[in-house]
Amino acid sequence: MKELLTYIVQSLVDKADEVSVTEREAGGETVFEVRVAAGDMGKVIGRQGRVVKEIRTLMKAVAQKEGKKVSVEILD
Repeated sequence: MKELLTYIVQSLVDKADEVSVTEREAGGETVFEVRVAAGDMGKVIGRQGRVVKEIRTLMKAVAQKEGKKVSVEILD
Protein backbone atom coordinates (compact mmCIF):
# COMPACT_ATOMS: atom_id res chain seq x y z
CA MET A 1 0.00 0.00 0.00
CA LYS A 2 2.88 2.34 0.73
CA GLU A 3 4.15 1.89 -2.83
CA LEU A 4 0.70 2.71 -4.25
CA LEU A 5 0.44 5.89 -2.18
CA THR A 6 3.97 6.94 -3.15
CA TYR A 7 3.18 6.38 -6.83
CA ILE A 8 -0.05 8.41 -6.65
CA VAL A 9 1.58 11.36 -4.87
CA GLN A 10 4.66 11.36 -7.14
CA SER A 11 2.34 11.46 -10.16
CA LEU A 12 0.67 14.62 -8.85
CA VAL A 13 3.69 16.75 -7.95
CA ASP A 14 6.45 18.51 -9.90
CA LYS A 15 9.31 17.47 -7.59
CA ALA A 16 8.70 13.71 -7.36
CA ASP A 17 12.13 13.08 -5.81
CA GLU A 18 11.13 15.12 -2.72
CA VAL A 19 8.12 12.93 -1.90
CA SER A 20 8.48 11.04 1.37
CA VAL A 21 5.96 8.52 2.70
CA THR A 22 6.45 7.02 6.15
CA GLU A 23 4.33 4.32 7.71
CA ARG A 24 3.56 3.89 11.41
CA GLU A 25 1.10 1.98 13.55
CA ALA A 26 -1.26 3.86 15.88
CA GLY A 27 -4.12 2.25 17.75
CA GLY A 28 -4.49 -0.75 15.45
CA GLU A 29 -4.44 1.51 12.40
CA THR A 30 -1.71 2.12 9.83
CA VAL A 31 -0.96 5.82 9.43
CA PHE A 32 0.80 7.02 6.28
CA GLU A 33 2.56 10.37 6.66
CA VAL A 34 3.19 12.14 3.36
CA ARG A 35 5.71 14.94 2.96
CA VAL A 36 6.16 16.90 -0.28
CA ALA A 37 8.00 20.04 -1.36
CA ALA A 38 6.38 23.27 -0.16
CA GLY A 39 5.45 24.30 -3.70
CA ASP A 40 3.68 20.98 -4.33
CA MET A 41 1.50 21.05 -1.22
CA GLY A 42 -1.43 22.61 -3.06
CA LYS A 43 -1.36 19.97 -5.77
CA VAL A 44 -1.65 17.16 -3.24
CA ILE A 45 -4.39 18.84 -1.21
CA GLY A 46 -6.38 20.26 -4.12
CA ARG A 47 -9.18 22.80 -4.10
CA GLN A 48 -11.16 22.53 -0.88
CA GLY A 49 -9.20 19.36 -0.08
CA ARG A 50 -10.75 17.33 -2.89
CA VAL A 51 -7.57 15.61 -4.09
CA VAL A 52 -6.43 14.48 -0.64
CA LYS A 53 -9.97 13.34 0.14
CA GLU A 54 -9.95 11.09 -2.95
CA ILE A 55 -6.49 9.76 -2.06
CA ARG A 56 -7.79 8.85 1.39
CA THR A 57 -10.88 7.19 -0.10
CA LEU A 58 -8.76 5.13 -2.47
CA MET A 59 -6.35 4.03 0.26
CA LYS A 60 -9.22 3.06 2.58
CA ALA A 61 -10.77 0.96 -0.21
CA VAL A 62 -7.49 -0.89 -0.79
CA ALA A 63 -7.02 -1.41 2.95
CA GLN A 64 -10.55 -2.72 3.37
CA LYS A 65 -9.85 -5.44 0.80
CA GLU A 66 -6.93 -6.52 2.99
CA GLY A 67 -8.93 -6.22 6.21
CA LYS A 68 -6.90 -3.31 7.56
CA LYS A 69 -7.55 0.27 8.65
CA VAL A 70 -5.48 3.13 7.27
CA SER A 71 -5.33 6.90 7.35
CA VAL A 72 -3.31 9.37 5.30
CA GLU A 73 -1.82 12.54 6.78
CA ILE A 74 -0.23 15.32 4.74
CA LEU A 75 2.60 16.94 6.71
CA ASP A 76 4.51 20.14 5.99
